[in-house]
Amino acid sequence: MLPEPIVALTAALSKLPGIGPRSAERVALHIVQVDSATVKHLAETILTARERIRFCEICGALTEISPCGICTDARRDASLVCVVERAVDILSVEKSGNFRGKFHVLGGKISPLDGVEPDDLRISDLEQRLTTEPISEIIIALGTDVEGDATSNYLAKRLARSRLKISRIAYGLPAGSGLEFADELTLNRALEGRREMS
Repeated sequence: MLPEPIVALTAALSKLPGIGPRSAERVALHIVQVDSATVKHLAETILTARERIRFCEICGALTEISPCGICTDARRDASLVCVVERAVDILSVEKSGNFRGKFHVLGGKISPLDGVEPDDLRISDLEQRLTTEPISEIIIALGTDVEGDATSNYLAKRLARSRLKISRIAYGLPAGSGLEFADELTLNRALEGRREMS
């Protein structure tokens, strides 16, 4: 039987994404056996990251300085905006190495069963950007599950404007999964094969 502090640490670690109960237990056992300086450094690094990282006021990306480096990069194509569900999805698209536009993070997908309505997402922020930025194409890069499809269709209708092309990344993404599970080549092909939404 493990002591209660290890059990509590294991339970806390198992709440992290990608860490199951066995991995959490291994990490917890490692943490309690290494020297105190290492553990203190880890704890301080976690707290520092949590305190210093925030969301970009324009696109919603994770950043230390707002607006973020992508939004302020004059070399990026300001006419092209890729809409993603979460800030971490920007990292997946950036790894493809083929997208040179800007981003907009919705902050979720429409899911009435989970209580997520359009007003809970950053859609009005995107509409505001359409009035102040030279955006001519929006690429919707959401997962291919039911909520992703519903959100994509809702966005295509709500954002429809004359002289604004709305496309969606195409083939290559497995049904029912998110961008974080796609490799760079798959994302690259999906971006290249995007199609306009009507």
